[in-house]
Amino acid sequence: MLPFFMAIAKWLQNTWWALDISSSTWAYPFVQMTHFAGLSLWIGTNLSLDLRLLGVGRKRQTAAQLSDALFAWNWTGFFIAVAGGFMLFSSAATKYIPNPAFEIKLGILIPLGVLWHILVQWHARAREQAERVTPFGRVAGLIELLLWFSVITAAVSIPNYDTH
Repeated sequence: MLPFFMAIAKWLQNTWWALDISSSTWAYPFVQMTHFAGLSLWIGTNLSLDLRLLGVGRKRQTAAQLSDALFAWNWTGFFIAVAGGFMLFSSAATKYIPNPAFEIKLGILIPLGVLWHILVQWHARAREQAERVTPFGRVAGLIELLLWFSVITAAVSIPNYDTH
């Protein structure tokens, strides 16, 4: 399976946008900044809901109200982060494919984190109408925090593996 992914990575790395990003003095930092801005919006809005589920902070809104208020910002951040991440990946795809930290981040943690986040949002909307958060809501919020902390840990570990 690795040769198949490496062939795609080589093709992707030679696209005009990947070559422009990797060869430009300004493009790579701009794309990286865009990726980080999207991540900040995604993680920040997730953190707000998770902390609300854990009972931290002022309780001006129920978890359901907070989830509704942050929904558009949350998913906008996610899509900005994905677009920026894809462009960063495409600029050095053959280095990322065999990287164990990248494989764990993109192959396990991010899909699991996104699915868990959808479950948390659904739970917050469906079950957390009252001021009191259910025990499941607290556990769900804590698990989501741990998942995104794991994604961040895997992401910052990527440069520690030299695969070439």
